[in-house]
Amino acid sequence: MATPRIEINLEKIAHNATTLKKLYGAKGIDIFGVTKAVCGNPRIADTLLTSGINILADSRIENIRRMSNAGIQAEFLLLRSPILSQAEAVVKYADISLNSELSVVKRLSKFALEYNTTHKIILMIELGDLREGLMPSDLESTVEQVVELEGIELAGIGTNLACFGGIKPDENKMISLSLIAKDIEEKFGLKLSIVSGGNSANYDWFMSTNDHGRINNLRLGESILLGCETLHRNNIPGLFTDAFTLVAEVIESKIKPSVPFGEVSQDAFGNIPGFKDLGQIKRGILGVGLQDVLVSGLTPRLNVEILGASSDHIIINAKEVDIKVGNEMAFDLSYGALLSAMTSPYVIKKVQENSWMPKNIAKLSSKNTVDTKDSFQPLQLKKTILD
Repeated sequence: MATPRIEINLEKIAHNATTLKKLYGAKGIDIFGVTKAVCGNPRIADTLLTSGINILADSRIENIRRMSNAGIQAEFLLLRSPILSQAEAVVKYADISLNSELSVVKRLSKFALEYNTTHKIILMIELGDLREGLMPSDLESTVEQVVELEGIELAGIGTNLACFGGIKPDENKMISLSLIAKDIEEKFGLKLSIVSGGNSANYDWFMSTNDHGRINNLRLGESILLGCETLHRNNIPGLFTDAFTLVAEVIESKIKPSVPFGEVSQDAFGNIPGFKDLGQIKRGILGVGLQDVLVSGLTPRLNVEILGASSDHIIINAKEVDIKVGNEMAFDLSYGALLSAMTSPYVIKKVQENSWMPKNIAKLSSKNTVDTKDSFQPLQLKKTILD
């Protein structure tokens, strides 16, 4: 099979989505399925829908258009604040959008009227992470103007945390958002249908809180796709962490020195590299590089070490593993690596038609205790290197 490729196990994604919907739903919190890391892949989008997730969220209008054109029947949320020049496309393809600029909302209103439709918005509130969001002091005046705009429905408010600034979505932050929602409803005599508390980073808060207040929505991507929370990247019990596998092919295998020889200058990316002297080592080169994937986000499933990468190559210390040209090597991916590999046109996306899934998946789901290392073996590839 051609390489480099990313193998996608839809059944494991479905299991994660179903488990998380049930987990958060137990406290009255609905989830949106975020598809941005998989570039709006229609097969994955359809899997989320069949798992009970009704609203799909993506940061790129191009991805939403891709899903819509593929026949995905869902309500779509644009995650990134709309680009002013894309306002017409936002109204045309997205049902809801996250907003923090009144000028953008006014432009959305204009096109909503032209298309004879109503576009829903969620106003984002700045609670400390310093990405997008209205300062709380500016919220009242903004709402006052938004509710007067034709073609616009204020569906709710939300916040973004643990992203740019790494600020934790803790109890105090969620209480603040709940109080803001209550204040808006009382002052303007309306009911906010969505109070979106954040993303996959909210897992620890959710598990520890006794009162989720007005928070009734989370926007989940990484925890569905990779089975972890995003404050510490700890695995969430009951979820698969290996729904995606990057497969690369060995294109050179030789015994070489561990330290380059000659006068050192900058590498291809302007860095001055440094190397530990291990003597002669078994060096392998894989046919995948920084143009294809965020190499720092790869974890080999074999006992080999990634020494570094160039645009088109990953160089490894194979240690005791017997590698030959043509062998395939499998890697787990971080969120950043998944995002880059799914975006790269050079990485083949292979949906596994007969994905393996244990027969007792329903029991595992209800117990919420899946040990992905012991209970489920990594997907086996045909080459001898993974036998």
